[in-house]
Amino acid sequence: MPDRPSSADPRPPNADLRLSVIVPVYNEKRTIEALLEKVRAVPVDKEIIIVDGNSIDGTREILREQERHADTRVIYQEARNGRGAALKEGIAAATGDVVIFQDADLEVDPADYPDLLAPIASGEAEVVFGSRFLENRPRMGLLQWLGNVALTKMVNLFFRVRLTDVETCYQVFRREAIRGLRIHNNNFAFTVELTCRLIQRGHAIREIPITYIPRGRAEGKKVYWGDGFVSLWTILRCRLTRP
Repeated sequence: MPDRPSSADPRPPNADLRLSVIVPVYNEKRTIEALLEKVRAVPVDKEIIIVDGNSIDGTREILREQERHADTRVIYQEARNGRGAALKEGIAAATGDVVIFQDADLEVDPADYPDLLAPIASGEAEVVFGSRFLENRPRMGLLQWLGNVALTKMVNLFFRVRLTDVETCYQVFRREAIRGLRIHNNNFAFTVELTCRLIQRGHAIREIPITYIPRGRAEGKKVYWGDGFVSLWTILRCRLTRP
């Protein structure tokens, strides 16, 4: 782990970290270019790994242009296998010191990367989550809010932690933290399974407040109410098994 810069060091505290940004994509033609511009604008050393789940709306054509950037690699899946499967493939391809997940829908803002990386760069944490709920209740539908609260409370109860957002997009961790870790879910429950398994491995999760601008179904949101039941079952299964 690199030494913490002195107060006279002009470099940002994450200057010695290389970040792997993993972007799962399916039919995100409307936002993918704007999202990648935001990611590239963040002043950290990074690679961008995009995993496309066989998009059919023109996203792939945009990605073929984007992969001309030296910092960008695109993995084209032959079938839509789920967000979790895309993240797994991205993790396998990552070479950075730290991994972060970035959805393409612009609900969360890459400008938060430096704050999320700071506790890792300083050695205070190996795992950081960006919380939508740490400072106040974000603007979202009642059912979505209740589902998030219920799943978070379940994880807190079963694993004796005090988290506020277990289904956040922004799960940030040193790549070594998940070395050898097997995650079974290939869908949206991947997120909560990874949370449980990181806790079981003894990692204290540090939460940082993030900017969150929710999108609706008409804007392409892909999470459905049934995903909540899968996540609930996943929490119960993790409680009864070891990683």
